[in-house]
Amino acid sequence: MTISDRDASDALEESAAPVTSRLPGDLDMWVLVLGDLFFFGCYFIVYMVFRDRSPDQFAQAQRHLNLGVGVANTVVLLTSSMFVAIAVQEVRRGAVRTAERLIGAAGVCGVLFVALKAFEWHQEITHGFTVSNEFFSFYFVLTGIHLAHLVLGLLILGIVLRELRNPDLRRPQMVEQGATYWHMVDLLWVVIFAILYLMR
Repeated sequence: MTISDRDASDALEESAAPVTSRLPGDLDMWVLVLGDLFFFGCYFIVYMVFRDRSPDQFAQAQRHLNLGVGVANTVVLLTSSMFVAIAVQEVRRGAVRTAERLIGAAGVCGVLFVALKAFEWHQEITHGFTVSNEFFSFYFVLTGIHLAHLVLGLLILGIVLRELRNPDLRRPQMVEQGATYWHMVDLLWVVIFAILYLMR
């Protein structure tokens, strides 16, 4: 076998080797994400039990939610999730500057979500809908805990952005971890939006 034949044979073996896949980010982040999903899942079940006990009361209170703001918040977060997903792809191919802009855009979407949620809370409280109402007690707790997670997500995106701007760091795994957490925050909001705003 000549040298060129051996090289061709080695290349063929390498191409035939199975490609190993891995979860994006690291195990610690996935433990955090799965733990949060379990916590919210339990709370969703509790909400459904209480709603089943007083369906008319919950339905009547639910009509006072601002569906337009809920839809706007959903669109904003889904858009931010798209920006983060594309940023991960851009970092993997070495387009760091583009990834920076995308992470920044996702952060702006997160801040817009906070502003919309603050407006909505102010609107509900002004009209007298507080935790004294059973439905709104669930509403404020669910959206409040979610908002705290989103603020933490903004902090994580800020850390990711700082890493991207430092040529000595720029670890794709760090961007993946930030994206994993941010996608969890978005997923939780979609479920919250569905059960609080849409479910009848």
